[in-house]
This record gives sequence, C-alpha cells and structure tokens, in this order.
Amino acid sequence: MRQMHYKRIRIPVFILSILTTAFGIDLITAASLGTSPISSVPLVLSFYFPWTFGQLTFVMNMAFIVLQFLLLRRNFRPLEILQVGINVIFSYALDLYMPLLAGLQHLSLPLQVLFLVLGCAVLGFGICIETASQVLMVPGDGAVKAIAQVGKWRMGSTKVAFDTTMVTLAVILSFLYGGLGTLSGLGIGTVISAMLVGRFVNFFNRHVFFIERLARLSLADENRGAAPAAVAENR
Repeated sequence: MRQMHYKRIRIPVFILSILTTAFGIDLITAASLGTSPISSVPLVLSFYFPWTFGQLTFVMNMAFIVLQFLLLRRNFRPLEILQVGINVIFSYALDLYMPLLAGLQHLSLPLQVLFLVLGCAVLGFGICIETASQVLMVPGDGAVKAIAQVGKWRMGSTKVAFDTTMVTLAVILSFLYGGLGTLSGLGIGTVISAMLVGRFVNFFNRHVFFIERLARLSLADENRGAAPAAVAENR
C-alpha cells in the first residue's frame, strides 16, 4: 500500500513557505519601522556585532532547537532534527533578500507603511502554507509548541508571551549596546506586525482555497500513515 502519497506536493510547498516567510520578514524589516517580534533580537544584535541578520537568526534558531530538546527530552522526535536544515534555508534567504530591498529604507512614511503592511501579508501567507503543509515546524514555532506542551498552556497564549519576551529582550539589548532610550530596529512596525500578521493568517485561511486544499492533503497523508499502524497493532 502506497503511503504519504501527497508528500511530493507538500514538501516543495513547505520549502516555498520558508522562502516566503523570510521574504515577508525582510519586507517588514526593510520598511524601517521595526521588525517582527520573532526577529527583533537578531536584528538588534546585527547593529552591534559583525554578523548579518541571517547569521544571527541562525544562531537564535539553533538555540530554539536545543531548547525543544531540553524541554521535551524523550518526546523530542528525531525527525525534528531536520529543523536544522530548515534553519539553514531560512537564514540564508533572509540575507539573500535583504540587499534587494535596501532601497525601501529611504522611502516616505506612507510608502514605508505600505511595504510594512505588504510584508505582514506576505509573512501571514507564508505561515498559512507552512502550517497547512504539516511537514515540520520552524524552530521558533517548535519552541513555542514545546513550552506550551510542557507547561500545559494554550498555544496562542504561549505565542503571545513568547513574542512579548522576545521584544522585551530586544529592547534591553538595544538599551545595553546603544544607550538608554535607543531602540535599534524596533518601532511602531513591530507593534503593527504583531497585530496584523495573525489577521492576515485568518483571512488567507478563510479565503484562499489552495490553503484549505493543502491542509486536506496533509490530513489524508496522516490518515493514510495511521491506517497501517492500526492494522499492525490489531494483529
């Protein structure tokens, strides 16, 4: 019996979602009104250390993978090690796109806001297809899931607390390295992205048929994989 028939569709779409998510984050960042909460710490550090935004994001995401392992222990699936590969692609894409968007950093305020909202939309779409493909979780989301699982907290509440912690840490680092009152890479765009991305995710999930179809393919693969296991268990 052929299993996981739709993975040949889901895996390329998942890779596309990682590239899309990275582009969305770079759009938000290039608008120069503040980056997304999850990217706030590596962006702040990139102003004060000789490493790129993507390189520091890679280091942070590796820390998130280690955190998952420490929290989940025996429940940490070996498959999740593949998050390292996803981290490489995502971090490389961040550094690949940023020079192409450098021209957005000196635009008028209305255009900055426009590209900020566009970046939120692109990021939201990337999150939608990443979630619907059900291949792997990116390290940041994997860390949130692990914290929620161990603490027995709701995923949404944990995500809000996680993002708030990241922004707070970024503010502290900005004050520490840039001086009191300095908010390097942070701003109103950080708040706007925190509010808009989730709304775009809800919008795309409701109105883009492709995402619903992809989620059904993922569910079909899951059910197809579970059936032989159930048969073997009953023998």
